[in-house]
Amino acid sequence: MHVLDSSAFIHDYHTDEQMASIPDVREELEGESAFRFDAMEGSGMHIHIPTDGTVEKIERAAGETGDREELSATDVRLLAAAFELDGVVVTDDYAVQNVAEHLNVVAEVIAQDGIAEQRDWRFQCQGCGREFDDHHDRCPICGSDLSRKNPA
Repeated sequence: MHVLDSSAFIHDYHTDEQMASIPDVREELEGESAFRFDAMEGSGMHIHIPTDGTVEKIERAAGETGDREELSATDVRLLAAAFELDGVVVTDDYAVQNVAEHLNVVAEVIAQDGIAEQRDWRFQCQGCGREFDDHHDRCPICGSDLSRKNPA
């Protein structure tokens, strides 16, 4: 089962595999992409609504990789659907691909290069330079902003 993100409809993605998506993806689309979603739904694309428990699991995993702040609610639900359906998530979103890799969910890209490696991001204070595993709005030591930092 291929679970389609909005980029699949924007780039007119086709596959012979069974397809699914979530209602939130439809809400992101306009014009021709929205018509593609509607046409695919009308021709049998499965619309899946993931359980709250799986959504929470995806949010925890995104926190572990440092991608939580990068993912929209739609991204989280899309990953949850792919996880529940044991599907392939079809997306060009790097944060979605990173969390998918962390969860052992296969990701297929459309118009972009896929991620080269899975990353567990760290956060660095712009003031004192301290590093943290978890994202905070501000540094708990000096109060400065934090930025995402490649752990490598």
